Amino acid sequence: MTSLLPTFFISHGGGPWPWMDGMLDGPYAGLAQSLRRLPEDAGGAPRAILMVSAHWEAPAFTVQSHPRPPMIYDYYGFPEHTYHVEYPAPGDPGLALEVENLIRAAGLPVACDAERGYDHGVYSPMVVAYPDARMPIVQLSLMTGLEPQIHVALGRVLAPLRRAGVLIIGSGLSYHNLRAFGPQARESSSAFDAWLCEAMALPAQARTQALLDWESAPYARQVHPREEHLLPLMVAVGAAEHEPAALSYHETGFRGGVTVSSFRFGAAAVA
Repeated sequence: MTSLLPTFFISHGGGPWPWMDGMLDGPYAGLAQSLRRLPEDAGGAPRAILMVSAHWEAPAFTVQSHPRPPMIYDYYGFPEHTYHVEYPAPGDPGLALEVENLIRAAGLPVACDAERGYDHGVYSPMVVAYPDARMPIVQLSLMTGLEPQIHVALGRVLAPLRRAGVLIIGSGLSYHNLRAFGPQARESSSAFDAWLCEAMALPAQARTQALLDWESAPYARQVHPREEHLLPLMVAVGAAEHEPAALSYHETGFRGGVTVSSFRFGAAAVA
């Protein structure tokens, strides 16, 4: 595939939800449906996926280069069987090197990690989108300090990969306050999500600036006490900075009252 692939920001859900009874056709039915559509929304099978997960922070942007990444069970309080689930998607050391070289050439801090496995920000959504686990996936960390501007810049650096058949996905959550899920989050999540959707519809320069100024959004720090689940969106936007956004998932009653959204940037590629 040589056409320009879109980029995505996905709200990835909580922990190992696809492996839990009743989730796929119950509380997570809407999210599951959007993830099942993702391959079609991307325009067909990419060469590989580059995924920026909210669950990996490092002092430099760090690229996973393990050829067969193991599982990281980075969640607590879930049923015992969820600590034995497997998603054996292959890594792609060649793509990892390409990513590392792009970031280094741009003068951004970069490192490589040959031991790192997949965290749930990768395997929970991907087992729904690509259940056969054949799609190569390379994970890329956030950078500690969580500066919005450098994560938008990272997206710009990664943009050429879109013409090389690499699907760039930012995996986070548009609402992430673990102490305030449920009905108590109805007002704050709804107001923040409305701002976010309006921001995504702005022209390119204004959209980027709105993201950089995200703390001025309604209930910003109530919705994101830490911004690690929002920063993957900034990478996805940076990699498709001049292309329109489309809402790919939107729900107003997630986990008892939370409003959440996912977005695609750019049109589906044509093989």
